[in-house]
Amino acid sequence: MVDTLSREDRSRRMSKIPNKGSEPEMKLRQLIHRMGFRYRLHVKDLPGTPDLVFPSRRAVIFMHGCFWHRHDGCKLARLPKSRLEFWLPKLEGNRMRDQLHQQRLRDLGWRVLVVWECELKDTERVSSAVRRFLCEQEKR
Repeated sequence: MVDTLSREDRSRRMSKIPNKGSEPEMKLRQLIHRMGFRYRLHVKDLPGTPDLVFPSRRAVIFMHGCFWHRHDGCKLARLPKSRLEFWLPKLEGNRMRDQLHQQRLRDLGWRVLVVWECELKDTERVSSAVRRFLCEQEKR
């Protein structure tokens, strides 16, 4: 299937997709803030520049979009119908890079949690998972 947009129109449209402050990220940030946790944003010194960093807890949270980060089994992670020769390596590269960054963080002694875009439909479940994750260290 051929892309219905010109190369310039597609580029313009793709450039409007934020990599910071997206709607799912803002929803997660507000949820965690309401829970009483404070965090730093996008710490560039850490592998992968995690979305939320909790330095005193040695914990980070990544907010992953299901499409861009290839959430297994999620309907939001569908492949585009055109230009598969571009999209397959691009999206698989994102997934491999994510795994590498997460492993590097663990090797540095950080705990890592990934929250997927589709999981935000159930905020109770996400808040429970975040609370367990962030309070895990206190139990040790």
